[in-house]
Amino acid sequence: MKLKLQINQVIKDAFIKANIEHKPMSVCESTKPEFGDYQFNGAMALSKKLGKKPREIATKIIENLNLSGVLIKAEIAGPGFINLWLNPLWIAIQCHNALSDDRLSVEVRKTPIKVVVDYSGPNMAKQMHVGHLRSTIIGDTLVNLFTFLGDEAIRQNHIGDWGTQFGMLIAYLEEIGEDGSVSLNDLEQFYKDAKGRFDADADFANRAREYVVKIQSGDAHCLQLWQKFIDISLGHCEEVYNKLDVKLTREDVKAESFYNDDLPNVVEKLQSKEMLQQSDGAQCVFLEGDEVPVIVQKSDGGYLYATTDLAALWYRANIVGAKRISYVVDARQSGHFKQIFRVAKEAGFVADDVMLEHIAFGTMMNKGGKPFKTRDGGTVKLIDLLDEAVIKAKETINDKESYSKEELEALAKVIGIGAVKYADLSINRESNYVFNWDKMLSFEGNTSLYMQYAYARIQSIFRRFDGEIKSDIIIGDRLEHRLSVMLLRFEDMLIRTALDAAPNQITTYLYDLVTLFMRFYEQNPILKDGVDEQTKMSRLALADLTAKTIKQGLDILGIQVVNKL
Repeated sequence: MKLKLQINQVIKDAFIKANIEHKPMSVCESTKPEFGDYQFNGAMALSKKLGKKPREIATKIIENLNLSGVLIKAEIAGPGFINLWLNPLWIAIQCHNALSDDRLSVEVRKTPIKVVVDYSGPNMAKQMHVGHLRSTIIGDTLVNLFTFLGDEAIRQNHIGDWGTQFGMLIAYLEEIGEDGSVSLNDLEQFYKDAKGRFDADADFANRAREYVVKIQSGDAHCLQLWQKFIDISLGHCEEVYNKLDVKLTREDVKAESFYNDDLPNVVEKLQSKEMLQQSDGAQCVFLEGDEVPVIVQKSDGGYLYATTDLAALWYRANIVGAKRISYVVDARQSGHFKQIFRVAKEAGFVADDVMLEHIAFGTMMNKGGKPFKTRDGGTVKLIDLLDEAVIKAKETINDKESYSKEELEALAKVIGIGAVKYADLSINRESNYVFNWDKMLSFEGNTSLYMQYAYARIQSIFRRFDGEIKSDIIIGDRLEHRLSVMLLRFEDMLIRTALDAAPNQITTYLYDLVTLFMRFYEQNPILKDGVDEQTKMSRLALADLTAKTIKQGLDILGIQVVNKL
């Protein structure tokens, strides 16, 4: 439920009754329990406008507050803050409603929009490496979130499949006389050998460029070989996506080649808008305030990333009909996207009401604060990292004897992959972060294992109870009050996360929720002898709602729960 909206409506009604003709500010969550559940600071802002002291305005607001429904208590604090306490009876009813709803009372948007999320973007003819991890899991989480809230979220995997490297690969294949039936590991070395020839031999490099022209002109033989390289590469990517439990499919691929026919149109449209200037033979857009131009066509007639990105923006806005287009790409590309977004808007490729955003993220670092590499300084293959995560997760499982071999493997996969994803998603995406196995596979702190353990603990309660919850929720003490309010904040948190495109807000919420539940679990016995039936049922209901909220939160993050740990 939109909890803040409910409270804001009570404040708005008080403004109307008090004849205060100004739009009230939104309430905010209290920083400490003794300050209430929420605070309203609007009296401070209105003081100058109304020519009255903040406490005088706050007093007038309180006198007109309805304290018989959502709120039960309001107090003035300091120079004019208003501390607000939610009504325990009202809270209990809302928690009961959330528990009986598959969506936990999270509403589906009444006016959904189409959202395109561009993410992952692996390199063709190479294995995915750790540099692709953040884009892949941040992007997939955001699509899960947008979809859950009711938007039509469209996955797009923009791969580079139309460049010089493919001419280079085909030229080398023709040179050595192979049939092209190579595995991905072979292809990795094959690429290195081809690149070596390209760099060392000018005649070979010229042949490679000729093959690029043949590919782009539709030569059947070259296209057949080109498609073989693409298929091998995408097959590996799909293996990684399956391990990560990421929902990207072959149908979500929109490669550079998809937009190839539109590239001349991009140049023509920019020319018609009189936005192009020639510089050293190249066609460029010079943006006011930027020293470096956006080059859309080289002097030899070739196109660049900028041209393809502009074609993609036009397609996504005008053909797909997206109202929000999100690029999950590392922070080093921020300058590029600022320019591309400006050109797209100024040229009219994208309407003013379409939101364009670069969802930037930092770099994965090792313990020494340097980019994450293998011991010999090489690039860490993503599939190797994920396999290692499963092995290390198996080591954290204490009671291995109670699982079959198949159960142990499945549990280790859920824990290991969850740990890698959660560690990444739990930090501010724009920050660099240190990759640390010990930290991410800990039962303590803000880790997926801590969340999974809390969920499993609640499931163990219900295995011992083995019955049906038959009474309403009753808020018996301050701790139960805080836990209930935290549960009701779930939708507000998801909406804020979607606006900010910041998955770490979900992990922060889950950590606070689980920490609060653990305190509740320790201090408020559930199945212990001496607990009366009504209290037991109420606490079981709160535990059940907590488990369902943990599960839904982790599901949005693409992480599974476990029933036993």
